[in-house]
Amino acid sequence: MINIGNITLPDFPLLLAPMEDVSDPPFRAVCKDNGADLMYTEFISSEGLIRDAIKSRKKLDIFDYEKPVGIQIFGGDEDSLAMAAKIVDATNPDLLDINFGCPVKKVACKGAGAGVLKDIPLMIRLTDAVIKSTHLPVTVKTRLGWDDNTKNIEEVAERLQDIGIKALAIHGRTRTQMYKGEADWELIASVKENPRITIPIFGNGDIDSPQKAVAYKNRYGVDGIMIGRAAIGYPWIFNEIKHYVATGELLAPPTIEKRVEVCKKHLRRSVEWKGPVVGINEMRRHYANYLKGMPNIKEFRGKLVTLKEVEEIETVLDEIINQYAGYEFEREPIVLQNYHEHCPV
Repeated sequence: MINIGNITLPDFPLLLAPMEDVSDPPFRAVCKDNGADLMYTEFISSEGLIRDAIKSRKKLDIFDYEKPVGIQIFGGDEDSLAMAAKIVDATNPDLLDINFGCPVKKVACKGAGAGVLKDIPLMIRLTDAVIKSTHLPVTVKTRLGWDDNTKNIEEVAERLQDIGIKALAIHGRTRTQMYKGEADWELIASVKENPRITIPIFGNGDIDSPQKAVAYKNRYGVDGIMIGRAAIGYPWIFNEIKHYVATGELLAPPTIEKRVEVCKKHLRRSVEWKGPVVGINEMRRHYANYLKGMPNIKEFRGKLVTLKEVEEIETVLDEIINQYAGYEFEREPIVLQNYHEHCPV
């Protein structure tokens, strides 16, 4: 078992990464149904929470069926983060996570997210301020460093552990890489292998298949993995990995009936949580992912992103089932550079 403070997770837990405009309660619900062991909210601005911004407050919504669930905050000011931590504390999540990894310009260039990687003493002060302001276990998600010349994650891990964080998730890229190139899991492994490190270390980056998950587990020794983009439109990735870990066999890809069933649930929860207009509009970004790999699907996708009533959308989804009844999905090939060389299975 893996422990994060008073939270107990199964061996080699699978974590759903916090993704802006993706990891909302409707999306988290379908990921939980399909095997995610620990999930996080979208990242929330500490300044937004303090100002009582509606969008920031809305992101605090968590539900009992999601547990264990963590709320993630970001910011570059000690007092603001401390005040935000107190607000989060009152919503009673299972843990509080600090984002020191978001690479987007509007965050990083304002001294928050991955921008803090330029100033490690500031990162430590910010984290310490949060730890002192909450009774919750505090965890951190970060990157290897700002650029190739500042890959200081080994030092960062030790210093963060020393002030009291309970787990560390590491994305295997620098800020300047954004999401390009290959994630460097060798440095993540170095952190895990450090005899001084006793907290759980979770790896993140490029995991998009059960084979990779098991190969990286065996090669790099991390306590668990965090999955982000591979779960968008494909929440089955969690249970597929668990099955492969347990048996060494691949589950069959979900049928078109199963894809539509989960897509409908996602849609209904989106409407319940956001209201009919916003719920339907924001669901449009997900259809292409749920239907990925299907031939001649463009016409159906075009309908799905223009309709404005749940019943009409569900009718089109039912039409897709009828049109593609019996269609057999194929798994996409594993394409990570040097995967077979470094991580044979």
